[in-house]
Amino acid sequence: MREIVLDTETTGLNPLRGDRLVEIGCVEIFNRMPTGQTFHRYINPERDMPAEAFAVHGLSAEFLATKPLFAEVVEEFLEFIGDAPLVIHNAPFDAGFINAELDRLKRAPILPERLVDTLVLARRKHPGGNGLDDLCSRYGIDNSHRTKHGALLDAELLAEVYIDLIDARQSKLILAPLTGEIRTGASGEVLRQQRPSPLAPRISDAEREAHRAFVATLGEKAIWNEFLPASAISSA
Repeated sequence: MREIVLDTETTGLNPLRGDRLVEIGCVEIFNRMPTGQTFHRYINPERDMPAEAFAVHGLSAEFLATKPLFAEVVEEFLEFIGDAPLVIHNAPFDAGFINAELDRLKRAPILPERLVDTLVLARRKHPGGNGLDDLCSRYGIDNSHRTKHGALLDAELLAEVYIDLIDARQSKLILAPLTGEIRTGASGEVLRQQRPSPLAPRISDAEREAHRAFVATLGEKAIWNEFLPASAISSA
């Protein structure tokens, strides 16, 4: 299963009031594990950068003026995301900005059914703060290098959060048999599998007798005599 974890940076909060996209970062995950494939572009918004937005991501109008327009990266971006589900923290915000840029180019929008909103998932699972930094702290993910928002960095952190948020990391630890079906209980838990026959002993009768003879030489001063009855020791 291929999914794309996505984040954006913008000039503000509302694309309907002239705010524009300035950065896109995407991380590919396959079967709930990052593949190392990413997409990252800075984008010229063709406008100034408000001080409030600059304080968040540190991208100046002068820096962005030399970057490509969205129209110049749209094909590459759409090819990278393909038809995969898009995992986004507060998905309506980022998808709203991307769709506003797509609309300017008369391109089809990203449909809501493609979106996986990790903010909604987090609110269902955890009370209290559910910002990206909060979730990194909750799951022990190192975000000390996140001094400012950055689309690719935030997408990489979100990919780690998402894997923990949906318990995919723990599911990788289940040891399934190589053949046959996995038996589950009524609530979906994996049931303990019974061996068809006991494992063969790995010590010989001669080794077992040698051990008993050695234990007998220790006499009554052996420390376990203080805790075990004599019958248990003699059968060891």
